[in-house]
Amino acid sequence: MESQLHVIFGTGPVGCWTARSLVDRGLPVRAVNRKGARPGLLPEEVELVTTDATDPAQAVAAAEGAAVVYQALNPPYDKWHESFPALQAGALAAAKAAGARYVSIENLYAYDSSVAMTEDGRVAPVSKKGELRRRMADEVAAAHQRGEVPTAQLRSADYYGPGVTASAAGDMVVGRLLAGKKAQVGGSSSQPHSFAYIEDVGRAAAELGVRDEALGRVWFSPHAPPVTQGDMVAGVCRELGKEPSLSVISPLMMRFAGLFSPGAKETVEMLYEFTQPFVVDASRSERELGLAPTPVDEGIRRTVAWYKARVG
Repeated sequence: MESQLHVIFGTGPVGCWTARSLVDRGLPVRAVNRKGARPGLLPEEVELVTTDATDPAQAVAAAEGAAVVYQALNPPYDKWHESFPALQAGALAAAKAAGARYVSIENLYAYDSSVAMTEDGRVAPVSKKGELRRRMADEVAAAHQRGEVPTAQLRSADYYGPGVTASAAGDMVVGRLLAGKKAQVGGSSSQPHSFAYIEDVGRAAAELGVRDEALGRVWFSPHAPPVTQGDMVAGVCRELGKEPSLSVISPLMMRFAGLFSPGAKETVEMLYEFTQPFVVDASRSERELGLAPTPVDEGIRRTVAWYKARVG
């Protein structure tokens, strides 16, 4: 019998929501992470194995019997250049050894964001991380073109939603407001910005994993119309019954913070996403995949509910 096993490298929010979507389809799922800890969002019926994916031999063993491999690993910002290429290489090796298709979870850092971004938009990275993402995406596409691994690539803007804490609309907004503090946003509170609701990203990844026609192509996850960071804060405050309260961390302030925090230092080059419009047009993917984005107000409601349950 042909395998139906879906193996997800990474148990962060996108890995967990991809797993949940696959489980909802009745498919067997194995999740792979380095520490062996089971996140609360990962369904109990998902098999969990502990593996260092930077070791190709371990990655291959973890994906034995896979029909589909998902690369949803994402190292800390200050470890990107050190760790990311090896993580992708391990996951690609695992898919190749298993004879599995490969779904690559990516972002939009490599695109020219001076216009609304589409799947076929101009690739023109303006940051070191964008250039790294470009090279890694090219490696995935090349593996498909060589006939080594059938691949599909899923790209999204900044995540928000249940389980997403380390993002522009995570702990710095919802977490701080719940704690009675001002929300903090980076760059600007008034520029339009497309956000990707995490459940939509998981559904899109699962869709690519089961569709033959998705292979060899780049796809965007569904994105609701852009809003500003100020709009996001106002939406969270409405859910909490509070008056909007926020402070803006300027690029200069972030550079200063970077003197003491490696994570803050690595964020500086990405602030352009929030100091100018950063708009996604995912209409082609939404039309062809039959997916629709969760409205921002609904996404905020679910996010706040998850945060409230988390803090008790």
